[in-house]
Amino acid sequence: MQKKYLTKEEAIQKLRHYCAYQERSHSEVQQKLWDLGVYRSEHDEIISGLIEDDYLNEERFAKQFVGGKFRMKDWGKKKIYYALKEKKVSEYVIKIAMKEIDEEGYKKTVEKLAEKKYGLLKGEQYMVRKKKTMDYLLQKGYEPGLVTAIVSSIAVKE
Repeated sequence: MQKKYLTKEEAIQKLRHYCAYQERSHSEVQQKLWDLGVYRSEHDEIISGLIEDDYLNEERFAKQFVGGKFRMKDWGKKKIYYALKEKKVSEYVIKIAMKEIDEEGYKKTVEKLAEKKYGLLKGEQYMVRKKKTMDYLLQKGYEPGLVTAIVSSIAVKE
């Protein structure tokens, strides 16, 4: 089957809708261009146009991504960082976006998650409860030092 190639104008129209629906990273738009069958020679020009028209903004995308993953999915900074790296977001933009996370709120979230998980493991032995709680938080992307300190303080309260 022959792949249908869009004209540049058709591609721009589709991408404007794509970017207006939700914030996108440059790599997502690049992938969409490939999926739409747009010629490689037109990619840079189309992406530049989307940036100029403010449909595409990597910093805005990263800030929204960080806020959403932290608030809605309770992801830790490490998991968010690697997810942004996977989307080919620059180190500089990631640093700016990570400032969206309030340190106080971050710590409270880790404590809340730790207490909840630890409480759910009531029947388990002390060390097993502690390890499973720590593993859960590490898998969510929280920093090992922070996780150890919080889980230890919860375990001591028991």
